[in-house]
Amino acid sequence: MQQRTFDANAEGPLQGVRVLDLCRLVSGNMLTHQLGDFGADVIKIEPKGVGDPLRAWSQSGVATFWKAYCRNKKSIAVDFRANGMADVILKLVETADVFVENFRPGRLEDMGLGPDVLHACNPKLIIVRISGFGQTGPYREKPGFGSLVEGMSGFAYRNGFPDRPPLLPPIAMADMIAGLQGAYATMVALREIELKGGQGQVIDMSLLEPILATLGPAAMDYKVTGKVGERVGNRSNTSAPRDVYTTRDGKYVALSASIQQMAERVFRTIGRADMIHDPRYATNAERVKRRDEVNDIVAEWVAARDQTEVLAIFGDAGVTASPIYNAADILDDPHVIDRGVLVELPDEELGDVPMHNIHPYLSETPGTFRTPAPALGQHTDEVLLAAGYSDQEITELRETGLVA
Repeated sequence: MQQRTFDANAEGPLQGVRVLDLCRLVSGNMLTHQLGDFGADVIKIEPKGVGDPLRAWSQSGVATFWKAYCRNKKSIAVDFRANGMADVILKLVETADVFVENFRPGRLEDMGLGPDVLHACNPKLIIVRISGFGQTGPYREKPGFGSLVEGMSGFAYRNGFPDRPPLLPPIAMADMIAGLQGAYATMVALREIELKGGQGQVIDMSLLEPILATLGPAAMDYKVTGKVGERVGNRSNTSAPRDVYTTRDGKYVALSASIQQMAERVFRTIGRADMIHDPRYATNAERVKRRDEVNDIVAEWVAARDQTEVLAIFGDAGVTASPIYNAADILDDPHVIDRGVLVELPDEELGDVPMHNIHPYLSETPGTFRTPAPALGQHTDEVLLAAGYSDQEITELRETGLVA
């Protein structure tokens, strides 16, 4: 695996963009993770004593989520309940470009930090407000963890097998999608200021809408057909063959023939060229009607061979198929190693750790590994000094318990 090192002096294309991150857990951290990897100065403002709850997402006592998604960030620790907390944050807002929070709607206003207050302090500030259901509507005040919107978006209903209950994803999918879309929205808002001299604005980013938008035209399909899409397991309502197939040695192969040419190639490869001209299988529409039958034919062929043989035959024929990997398989894959999809980075606790690389890969202005994920309050003094506080003032803030 390719080795990388952290270089605190490295510069990225977003150098000079300062981001205040008051978020907890995944969505906001994914958003600022994207900005930080490309050079933005991301400052995590965390609750004193406990920090971002993402720190508690651990494996064998190691905060793996924190290490992966909070690299290239700084941390200051603040008592969010103390008098004077808002004054400290407003002082930081003066020189910030982006402010990201994912409190329940209304909480920011209760803290004395509503958008009107923030924009009075810094008119060009981009304020990203992440919540489960958005800042408006009858559900605005509902708790909004990702699992709820993965259910309400229709994802869980469509995910899984027809003879089993709806299935939630095993990852924070809604949060991750919202974080990625939020980073894009932030760049659009920054571009407006850069290109047109515009003012700051508020980005209302719910967890619900981004994941719903990725699920295809489900509502339109229902309008057209009067039927809701049902669970089909690893098979598809839009193309066939498409499935996960079990090989003779108990391993798995994924295959998708989403275009006519590929379906014909699959049939020739498994010795069923007759299916190309058989009216029951000649078109994608007919194959989808008989998707179970089509997939069972492919499954029978795959089941008679070991995974290595299946992949070799499909590979030589140009069939779009791949192995099903677990984490250990990914680490050993030659493409992953050669391309640097995962890289080794130094870690004080573990020595070296594998971590996803910075992507997309920009040819002229790539992202940079500058710093590992910070300890709680590691940069409190540095950030406050840069904001204009004196050493004496910082000492007084510590003595009052406002910062740590």
